[in-house]
Parts: sequence; C-alpha cells; structure tokens
Amino acid sequence: MNRAVVFAYHDVGVRCLKVLLAHGVDVGLVVTHQDNPAETLWFASVAQTARERGIPVITPDDANDDATFAAVAACRPQWLFSFYFRQMLATRLLALAPRGAWNMHGSLLPRYRGRVPVNWAVLHGETRTGATLHEMQAKPDRGGIVAQQAVPILPDDTAAEVFAKVTVAAEMALDACLPDLLAGRAVAREQDQRQASYFGGRKPEDGRIDWTQPAARIHNLVRAVAPPYPGAFTEAQGARIRVLRTLRQQTPAGATAPGEARPAPDSAGAPGLLIDDGHLLLRGADGGLLRVLAAELDGEPLGPDEFERRFGRSLCFPLTAERGSPS
Repeated sequence: MNRAVVFAYHDVGVRCLKVLLAHGVDVGLVVTHQDNPAETLWFASVAQTARERGIPVITPDDANDDATFAAVAACRPQWLFSFYFRQMLATRLLALAPRGAWNMHGSLLPRYRGRVPVNWAVLHGETRTGATLHEMQAKPDRGGIVAQQAVPILPDDTAAEVFAKVTVAAEMALDACLPDLLAGRAVAREQDQRQASYFGGRKPEDGRIDWTQPAARIHNLVRAVAPPYPGAFTEAQGARIRVLRTLRQQTPAGATAPGEARPAPDSAGAPGLLIDDGHLLLRGADGGLLRVLAAELDGEPLGPDEFERRFGRSLCFPLTAERGSPS
C-alpha cells in the first residue's frame, strides 16, 4: 500500500490531492493552513476536500512543531507530498518518508524558485511558465526533478489567469509521473544551477506604479497584481487610484494608427492617466499607451466620465517629480 501524508493548500493542493486519490494512494493525513480572514479567499479548500473524503485534517500554525511531527510519524507514511503548502518542511519531517518527499512548485525550475513564482513570472514579462514536481531537500526548490509541464503566458494574461493554467499543469505533471514514481521507476534529474533564479514574497506596497517605467513594464505590473491580488496603484490629490486591468495598444510608442486613441493635447507627453476619445488611457515614461479596462478611485469604480470630472483630461506624473507626485 502506498501510504502518504499530504501538506497542501490552494487550488494546486486540491487538484493534486485528487490525483493521488485517483491513483489509489492511501492518504492518511492532510496538513493544511487555517484560512486567513484578512486574505481574499478565491481558491478551493484543501481541508474541505479532505474531509469530504474522510481524510483526517490538521491545521497547525507551525508544520514543523513537535505535535505535527508526532502526527505525521504516527501515520507511518512511505511518501510525503507538498502541494502549494506555504511553509518549508524540516529535514526531520522529510526523513519520515522512506520512499521520498516531493513538492509541486509553480514554475519551470530551476527558474523562479521561492515565493509567488507565477506573479514574478508575469511581472517579468515571461512568455511561459509551468509546474515542476521535485524532490524536497533542506534548501528550497533545489531537489531533483521528476516531472514538468509548461504553459503559455499570453501578453495580457493576469497572474490569476496564469495561475489557473499552472494548476492544470500541476495536475497533468503529477498524473503523468505518478505511476512510475509509485513503482520506483521514476528517475529524478538534477537541476542546472546555472539557470537558477530565486524570488521572495511580495507585499501590497509592491504594487505602487513607478511612473519612470515604460508602458510595457507598467502593464506587466498591473497584470501581475490584478485582482484577486491587491492591485497596482498610484496616489493623486489625496486619493488612491487602483489600476486593475490594462490592454496594450497595438501601436509603437509615440505613434498613432488611424482610428485609435491618441494622447490628449494637454498631457504634454508626460507619463500618467489621460482621457481621449472616451477612453481612459495610461501612458508610460516611453510614451507607450495602455487602455485602462478597469480602475478604482478609493474603492469605487473609476470610468472615463468620473475620471474627467475629478481630474480633468489628464493626470500627469512628470519624470522630474518625486515618485507618486502628480502635476
């Protein structure tokens, strides 16, 4: 019997747990997180999924404490799996699984090790990412790889849209390799450390728009932190403007195709927000334009009419001004 303990959270946790069960893995215990009431819960519940299937669930504050170690040891697992669990597992926990401890990471390792890899990949304008099942070691995201599945990142995809693809990629990668893994036929390949990159967690303040950046980078920021994440924002006249969704204009910087939006004459070429032809636009420091599809002003929807009533035809952030200081 293939007996496992699963540490899991989020949509990836739910889907991968279901894959294990579909392959006949005996899951003796699920370790997950208590939902944070301050966090927007837009994802499925691992705890609910486990309880529906009669699997015991614990939600320790610290997965490496003595009580959790004792609970895992009592299950006598052959395998440990970690699917989007938010804590590193101590080596004494990993040692409880004689047939291996395996983690599903939301990137194509060795790139984007660390926290929130999907958001970082979108922020950096990557065109592909994916999911990787790898062996857990003392150092994060460094163990040998047994399965990977790539997915595309389209130019206007938000992080949430990419995360949905990565969830499917994780399910596919695990489903494809699990028979060989359980049978002892899977061979882990070492990661190429020369290709490795590591990124830490992100905070809501990291969504502040830097108006010295070109439009393409601002677009990547907007989609990397778009809802359900906290969103990109700027401040003007004592108010907070959140830019929630943008669409790249299909014209070179400084150029305007017939019938497409043009910079408002009073914007003087400075980066910022402006109205033209009934649309709310965002202009980067390079003159590139983004169509603003969704925005908020102090938590209320901000469309072109409300923007013009409050700020006029343009709200500019000159490159010589301090960051966040409009003219």
